[in-house]
This record gives sequence, structure tokens and C-alpha cells, in this order.
Amino acid sequence: MNALALAPAARRSLLGRTDALVKLAGALLLTAVLVVSADPVTSGVVLAGELVLLGLAGQRPLALLVRAWPLVLAALVSGWGTALLAEDSGPVLLDLGLTQLSAGAVAAGAAIALRGLALALPGLLVLLTTDPADLADGLAQTLRLPARFVLASLAALRLVGVLAAEWDTLATARRARGAGGGRGPLAALREFGGQVFTLLVQSLRRATRLAVTMEARGFGAGPRTWARVPRRSWRDAAVLAACAALAAAGPVVAVLAGQHRFIWS
Repeated sequence: MNALALAPAARRSLLGRTDALVKLAGALLLTAVLVVSADPVTSGVVLAGELVLLGLAGQRPLALLVRAWPLVLAALVSGWGTALLAEDSGPVLLDLGLTQLSAGAVAAGAAIALRGLALALPGLLVLLTTDPADLADGLAQTLRLPARFVLASLAALRLVGVLAAEWDTLATARRARGAGGGRGPLAALREFGGQVFTLLVQSLRRATRLAVTMEARGFGAGPRTWARVPRRSWRDAAVLAACAALAAAGPVVAVLAGQHRFIWS
């Protein structure tokens, strides 16, 4: 959650000055390629390109991955679980007694871990480098989406940072009250669950107040005027072309290496 604190610097970067819908389209291209491909080469190539895009977003990739540790942890857990459950093939690399890890199982786990991390980064890039108001303008003026959907998206994006700040506040308040003083994984799990439940309750209350406030101010009551009109330039075309090239490069390299595999094969 601390990764969101880097967003203001990212929005002043080259990628941050790119049109919001262009970045969203680029993220969808990368996501589509990763969804239909299940080999580690495609995921690795796309992930490497995304790390380069993080540099264009004004971020240090390794520092951002450390801050976004839940994404990395989720990718590692999914890879480990896949390696344990995958069918054994090839030489045995590790004998754990009750189970064994073969080269084929480890390769399958690595593919899932790379794929999961590569799937998460496009959304993180869009979130860090996009002003929610710019995205709402693009959705409403360019795509002509309904006002209810656009305003809900705008409110959700604006509240992401609020939720991250409240998570830190809740953790500090619980420590100040002496809550969660137990040790061990079970105590940590109980503390995490309690904090998640508290944040959920606060989120529901805030959503109710926000809905009443927006209705009282006439949101969605009729046609709207626009203070800003989206304008696109060569920068947007270059970013979209780079995302399309990266989306194509992953499967091409995998095919040349003889490793490409669709998810349904």
C-alpha cells in the first residue's frame, strides 16, 4: 500500500503526461496477451518490458516492487503452490519427503509466478500515473460511457489513496492501544483480519455518505458540461505503439524459442 505514496512523482513523468485512455488501452493489450499465454518466456519478456515502463513512469522498479510487497508475495505463493501441485516431469531438484519438486514442476511454478506479477504491474502503472479526473474525462467524453459508471470509477480511484492512508492509521492506532501484541503467525493473522474488517466497515460507511452527497449535488441528474477536453499528441501514439510492440514481442520470442503455449493447450 505504501507504493501509492509514489504516485505524485509518477504523474509528472513521461508516462504520467500520457492520456489516461491510451495507458488503459496499453494495459489491456498487455493483459490480454498474458491471459491467453501460459509459458514463462512470454511472461518474462512482458515483465521485463513493464519494468522498463516503470522507469518511464519515474519509478525505480526494484524499490517499487519492495513497496508493493503484497503483489510480489502473492506471485511467489501462487508459483510455490503450482510447483507443489504440478505433475512431475524431468529430474528431481528437491526431495521434501512427502513430495518432490521436479524440473517440470518448478518451471510451471515459475511461469505462474512471472505471469501473476506481469498481470499486476499494468494496473499498478495506470494507477500510479493517472489522475482519476483525467480518466473520468476520457471515459465520459471519448467512450461516451454512462455517467453512473464514470462517477463510480472516479470515486473509487480517488478513494484508493484514502484507504491506503487509513490502513496505516488503523495499524498505528492498534499499536497505540496495545492491540495485536501477540507473537506468531496466528496472532499476526488475527490482527490482519481485525484490521481488514475495520477498514471494510469504514469503507461501507464512507460509500454511503458519498452516495448521499453526490445525489444531493445533482450528479447524474442531467446532461453535464466539461471543464477540460482530452487532447492527444505524438506522446500518446508512441506509448500505445510501445505497449503494442511489447505485447507482440512476448509471444514472438516464445515462438522463436519453441516455448509458446496457450492457456487452453
